[in-house]
Amino acid sequence: MIKKILIGIDSSDHSRTAQAYAFYLARRLGAALIGLHVVDIVSIEGSFFHDISGSLGLEPYLDFSSKMREVLTARGKTVLEEFSAAAQRENIAAETQLDMGIVANQVCERARSADLVMIGHRGINERFSSGLLGSTAESVARKCPRPVFISPMKFQEISRPVLAYDGSERASKAMKSAAEFASDLGVPLTVITVARDPKLGERTLEEARTYLASYPGAHAEFKLISGHAHEEIIRFLKDNGSDLLFIGAYGHSRIIEMVLGSNTEYVLRNAPCPVFLSR
Repeated sequence: MIKKILIGIDSSDHSRTAQAYAFYLARRLGAALIGLHVVDIVSIEGSFFHDISGSLGLEPYLDFSSKMREVLTARGKTVLEEFSAAAQRENIAAETQLDMGIVANQVCERARSADLVMIGHRGINERFSSGLLGSTAESVARKCPRPVFISPMKFQEISRPVLAYDGSERASKAMKSAAEFASDLGVPLTVITVARDPKLGERTLEEARTYLASYPGAHAEFKLISGHAHEEIIRFLKDNGSDLLFIGAYGHSRIIEMVLGSNTEYVLRNAPCPVFLSR
């Protein structure tokens, strides 16, 4: 059960959407929020500033770095004050934390005191970077010790959640979260299984039927789809106007812990809706 949500806060549009989802879920689930802003040490001491220090000299670099810390820390405090004021207006219990370091690392460290981590698809420093998924979101998704909710640019209330279930241990954990969400929010859940072998796919769906039968408040329908999992999941989400996807961090592939499964990574980059990633 989710009772404490950690949300990464900056001044990006994606962060504001993540905040809207955090407020929405906090109200519906009766959860408290932790707003975290991280002063990005890479922005202060990254390669760019190390490069210019060679031409400017060490002392100007140190002075510039110190001023950058002050400016970014002040901006972080302002962002958190705005978050606190918004939470108070919504009558939602919230606290704030200001850290300095590598953003993804600090989010994952703070995640240990929360039940769910919520972040935007992209952050303020990633608006011009390549790819559809920001580097911070990708890094958090890879190594966060708690479930991660990655929000897109646009907010909408959750009414058509989908669980992608393949029978793996991680997918089973995603199914538990999906069942609790659907039950608490009072919305129907669609369970999809993508399999090339129809018999195997039906057995996998039957596992989901049996499990979800223990949640009387979770009304579910089940669909077997043929094809490549990552492509069919995205197609289903788009074709059906789905507004939240539950998925396990890994499928059946035997891969090391720090690397996302290829299906999961593809889905994170291309999903048109928020993704709830269980591990």
